[in-house]
Amino acid sequence: MSNQDLPPPGAPDIEIARAASMDPILPLAEERLGVPADALVPYGHHKAKVSLDYIASIADRPKGKLVLVTAITPTPAGEGKTTTSVGLNDGLNKIGVKSMVCLREPSLGPCFGMKGGAAGGGRAQVIPMEDINLHFNGDFHAITSAHSLLAALIDNHLQWGNKENIDPRRIVWRRVVDMNDRALRNITVGLGGVPHGVPRETGFDITVASEIMAILCLANDLTDLQKRLGDIIVARRYDKTPVTAREIGADGAMAVLLKDALQPNLVQSIEHNPAFIHGGPFANIAHGCNSVMATKTALSLADVVVTEAGFGADLGAEKFLDIKCRHSGLRPDAVVLVATIRALKMQGGVAKNDLGKPDPAAVERGSVNILRHIENLKKFGVTPVVAINHFVKDSDEEVAVVQRLCKENDVRVALAKHWAEGGDGATDLAQEVKDQLDAGSPDVNLLYPDDMPLKEKIETVAKEIYRADGVSVTSAAARNLKEFEALGFGHLPVCIAKTQYSFSTNPALIGAPTGHTLEVREARLSAGAGFVVAVCGDIMTMPGLPSKPAALEIGLDDNGEIVGLA
Repeated sequence: MSNQDLPPPGAPDIEIARAASMDPILPLAEERLGVPADALVPYGHHKAKVSLDYIASIADRPKGKLVLVTAITPTPAGEGKTTTSVGLNDGLNKIGVKSMVCLREPSLGPCFGMKGGAAGGGRAQVIPMEDINLHFNGDFHAITSAHSLLAALIDNHLQWGNKENIDPRRIVWRRVVDMNDRALRNITVGLGGVPHGVPRETGFDITVASEIMAILCLANDLTDLQKRLGDIIVARRYDKTPVTAREIGADGAMAVLLKDALQPNLVQSIEHNPAFIHGGPFANIAHGCNSVMATKTALSLADVVVTEAGFGADLGAEKFLDIKCRHSGLRPDAVVLVATIRALKMQGGVAKNDLGKPDPAAVERGSVNILRHIENLKKFGVTPVVAINHFVKDSDEEVAVVQRLCKENDVRVALAKHWAEGGDGATDLAQEVKDQLDAGSPDVNLLYPDDMPLKEKIETVAKEIYRADGVSVTSAAARNLKEFEALGFGHLPVCIAKTQYSFSTNPALIGAPTGHTLEVREARLSAGAGFVVAVCGDIMTMPGLPSKPAALEIGLDDNGEIVGLA
């Protein structure tokens, strides 16, 4: 079935994805990427993992150019960053560029909660959509299992003599599950007497917030993976010295559980263009990027690689640059900033129910948000290409506002219609990106040096990117930051966990707020992943379900087909 034969734009994404034909993954990899069949581990006919041995064999090949896709501040109207990433990749292939896209894997929490899936939308999707959104090749289960194994070994260590002299009150390793479940945020374990363990308080985070997820996405190979797993600090002794997963003896078994998960997953878009989907940390509570291994492998296989960073540029792009790029040596050759007229109107104060009415003045008011993101990206030395992700009710006058503002700020801009038209609707954007790449790679700067104190790194992000007047750090968080530096981790970058809906920690402050304070309530050390997490405002590392979760609409029809999966 060709693109022209698919259900019309506006049909449910799952219907469009299900109607699309798929090429068998082994010949697709051979024909489009030159990857032989014996280098792949098939997961059925349309999914495969790329073997680690093959990845090592191509590591010295010349590298393609890297395009980062980021976005303006998210709103309930949606920005379509993943959809644009897929559409741009299809568009680049349409204009003759050998391109791949690298995306994160969806979490079951949002799929059954409020956000829905993360395989793109309309005619710009990666497929098989249902498989990608549900249990995809078992990677998240492997991460959850490795995390749970470490938690079990810690409590078992306490049960059988506590050789490392761990203080149960200072165990920092929580448990995880890949589901939004607020009731598990704080729990007590070990109740019921001596045979059932040592009673203590702990809690659950969502799997995508696990340090093991971050480690999987930042590891270069199996050796690096096991080293990072061993470096995880799980607790403090009674003398307050740290205890690592290696000292518990957990690193080897954890690496075994993650061995297959470390291999990148190969799928395809509706237009049969290859795509890697691997790793899935959130950008509001983690670093929000797909795996280094997938990105580097793609750069050895394609001339251009399109990748995304989660949520708005203040969260996703900042962490992509200051964490992923700092650790991996990667640097983007171009950046695409996705915006929608709908979202800009919401940033300008328009209610969601009124978005269908043309309102160029609201777009003008809300454009302070996109201009702030453009200014911020220029601080890293990159000038973005703005992609206006087109919706059918966008008026020409509203689009003209954004085009004019981009021209006034010397920024390339393209109207992208990939949702409705697939790659054909993204060729203008693809050409702008190609022209940007042909003009030469930027001299990318990181926001702060390694040797800056941790608190000053947080202040730098807060003032330079969030435009806060200052930072408020609780006494406990301040003590922790000092302790991390004393332990030799002051050189690490910071990963700021905050709401994605505002530059501030208050999700109600839309547009481009100033005069606010970044409130840091907690500091966590992710020694294995290689960053320090600053937990800010009301952000939770275990989300809750909304009043009407998406799970209530998901089920099977009389033919056993999945329905309701967004």
